[in-house]
Amino acid sequence: MQSVNMTEDLWEHLLSLREGSVRPVALSAETDASCLSLYKPVASRSAPFVLAQVGQSLDGRVATPSGDAQDVSGCDGIVHLHRCRALVDAVIVGVGTVVADDPSLSVRAVSGKSPIRVVVDCNGRMPERAKMLHDGGMPVLLLQAEDAPTRSGRHEIVRLPRQTDGGLAPRDILDALAERGLATVLVEGGANTISRFVDADLIDRLHVSVAPIIIGSGPAGIRLSPIDRLSEARRPEVQVYNLGTDIVFDCNLRAEAQRKAISPERQNVLMADMA
Repeated sequence: MQSVNMTEDLWEHLLSLREGSVRPVALSAETDASCLSLYKPVASRSAPFVLAQVGQSLDGRVATPSGDAQDVSGCDGIVHLHRCRALVDAVIVGVGTVVADDPSLSVRAVSGKSPIRVVVDCNGRMPERAKMLHDGGMPVLLLQAEDAPTRSGRHEIVRLPRQTDGGLAPRDILDALAERGLATVLVEGGANTISRFVDADLIDRLHVSVAPIIIGSGPAGIRLSPIDRLSEARRPEVQVYNLGTDIVFDCNLRAEAQRKAISPERQNVLMADMA
C-alpha cells in the first residue's frame, strides 16, 4: 500500500498536466512522487479518459436506507474526490443524485478549476431549484431523451436517443461531451449511472474510496448486471493507496478489458450459495 503525500509542488505539477502545459511544473529530486500513479492518468491529456469514483463504507454502502450519505467519506476521501474533479473537464451524475443530495459538484477542498456539471436526466425531472442551477458556478449540461418533455432554462439541454431499457447510452453521452471538447470525464454517481458505464466497458479507471465505518444496510455504490459464475467477475489490476482517513482502490478497468480481449476463454467457477 502506498501513502498519498500530496505537496503543493506536486499538486501544481498535476494541474499543469491537466492544462496541457508543454512544460509542466518541475518537481524537485526530493519530492515524494509515489502518488503520481494515482492522479497522473487522470491529469494527462494524451487521450480521452473516463474515471469513475465511489465513496463507500467497509461493507460497501454509500448511504443509510433513508438516504443519508453526508459522512460516508472521511475528510481525506473528500479531498481525493475534489482532486479528481479538479483534474477533469466534466463530472457526470444521474438526476437521482441531484434529487437526493442536491450537490454543487464544484472544487472546494483543493485549488483548481471546477468541471462542467453534466446531469443525465432522461425524463426531464431535474429540480428547478437545484443548487447547481443557481450557484453561479460552471455551466450545467442536461442530457435528456429525445422524447422527454421540453423545458426552458439558462442551461444547455442535449437530446439523445432513448435506449430500449429507457435510459441513455453511455457511448452517446461521451460522444456528446467530446463534441464539446470535454474529453476527460469523472462519473461520480449514482450507482445506476456508474454501473451503466462499467457495463458498457467505458471506464478506464474506477476509484473505490473506503472509509472505516460499517453502516450495515443501505444502497451499494455499484450495481452491475448479475452473474452466475465467478469466472465472469471483474478482476482489474488494483493499486491501493492510503489517503489518511480513507483507503482508495485504484482499479484499472481498461487493462482488464484488454486482457479479456486477448484471453477470452476463462475457467468456469460456480459461485457458492452462501444463503
